[in-house]
Amino acid sequence: MKAVLEKKIGDVVAEDFRTAAVFSKNKMDFCCGGHKTVQEVCEDQQLDSEKVAEELQKVMATQSDAQIDYRSWPLDLLADYIEKTHHRYVRENAPQLIQYLNKLCRVHGENHPELFEITRLFIESAEALEQHMEKEEQILFPFVRKMVETTYQGNQLGAPPFGTVENPVRMMMHEHDAEGERFRKIAELSGQYEPPADACGTYRVTYAMLEEFEQDLHKHIHLENNILFPGAVKLEKKYGA
Repeated sequence: MKAVLEKKIGDVVAEDFRTAAVFSKNKMDFCCGGHKTVQEVCEDQQLDSEKVAEELQKVMATQSDAQIDYRSWPLDLLADYIEKTHHRYVRENAPQLIQYLNKLCRVHGENHPELFEITRLFIESAEALEQHMEKEEQILFPFVRKMVETTYQGNQLGAPPFGTVENPVRMMMHEHDAEGERFRKIAELSGQYEPPADACGTYRVTYAMLEEFEQDLHKHIHLENNILFPGAVKLEKKYGA
């Protein structure tokens, strides 16, 4: 039990992504806050660390055929997966959510003024994520793929225009933090995505979509912060960068 408490949250989730459900239930940030140990976060949030550890061990003791060890994937495959799964998710769902949120503001905004702030924050997030994903797709991910290809072919790796991969990684992680904070505000304003008593069907669907969007974003950030980015930095160092 003590061993899991001493691990960083990001490492725990990297080893078994199913543990993310335990952290989410306890409002423990496993993506942007993945650098802290389980014990540190429990102390910060005044949680029962023994109870959290028991929940984690119960999940980790259960085998699942559907469990995917993303750490075993080649980095170029992981970059492709993130782009085709999580980047695509954002682009497909953000416009629909904005449409629903604007409708809720028109119909329910007078009785629920928090909707205007939620909508503003989500639109800001959608715009920032689009710029963020474009930078990954045009700058960072191509270099990751180039490093992997160079490794297989045994060629020399040329110096990237950004100096070292740690520079775009640092920027991407900073932007992840900003989106994590933005969604914490959205979750708080929405009462953790709990629709009010007078909510119509669109209201309930919108809140459910917002919650799913945040969950997908958490996994998206986790795969990058805790697996892809550290792997890219480690691979670059093999070339003496």
